[in-house]
Amino acid sequence: MSRPPTFIPPPGVDARVLKTARGDFAVLEARPAGEAKGTALLLPGFTGSKEDFIALLRPLAEAGYRTIAVDGRGQYESTGPTDDESPYEQGELAQDVLAQADAVGGTPHLLGHSLGGLIARAAALRAPADTFASLTLMASGPARIAPSQQARATMLTDALGVLSMAEAWAAIQAMDPPEDADLDGTALRDRWLRHSPAQLIATGKQLCVEPDRVTELAAVPLPKHVVSGERDDTWPIPWLDDMAARLHAHRTVISGAEHSPNTDRPAETAAALITFWDRTAKRP
Repeated sequence: MSRPPTFIPPPGVDARVLKTARGDFAVLEARPAGEAKGTALLLPGFTGSKEDFIALLRPLAEAGYRTIAVDGRGQYESTGPTDDESPYEQGELAQDVLAQADAVGGTPHLLGHSLGGLIARAAALRAPADTFASLTLMASGPARIAPSQQARATMLTDALGVLSMAEAWAAIQAMDPPEDADLDGTALRDRWLRHSPAQLIATGKQLCVEPDRVTELAAVPLPKHVVSGERDDTWPIPWLDDMAARLHAHRTVISGAEHSPNTDRPAETAAALITFWDRTAKRP
């Protein structure tokens, strides 16, 4: 679970609703002071939210990028059904991303963290040409998650079938207490309780069965970037290295970070994204 430094938008970051053809989505948006060099659309991971990118938003905007972090359907402040898994099938979530990109306008850079990377990949595979300026997969691998994480995800989805969200939260704390005492039991718990259990069950299952679609994605003519920390239990680093090679993607490893470089080392992560996006603008 990513642990953002705060859930309060800093100055220059606006919390608003993005209206799309597939419904409304809660977003955090940061705009550059002058003319934007580009736009970025950021998708959070499993159990996460737009706040997982909160420390990136101002640095990216200051570098000239209008940046929008979004709660997907059923995540935190974006509503969704609580007892029907079908709206959370990966194809449905990918269509949501295409609608979000259309509502944002222009040709945004697309970034997905963890589960968000799998959804971003599905969207890129469905997208018409020139929908996106680039694709960044952050701590998101080639196929299903590692066996140890599959076991944890399955335990969670099974528990959500019989426990309330509050009861499931208590069980999670017993297994993996938050490291940040300021967020323990308050903001993190509130975010958890506002997730749709159907969304968590459906996407938790997806993480355990995702096929390898790297060859498909490599054929998409889109600049690609694979970012990770130097350690990752969800998709081991050698898996990410191999995926980047198969994609002919730019590869960045953030020193001192683990599965969430966006919260572990936000300044270094923002710098890597800015460098990549600036480079894509210079490509013929």
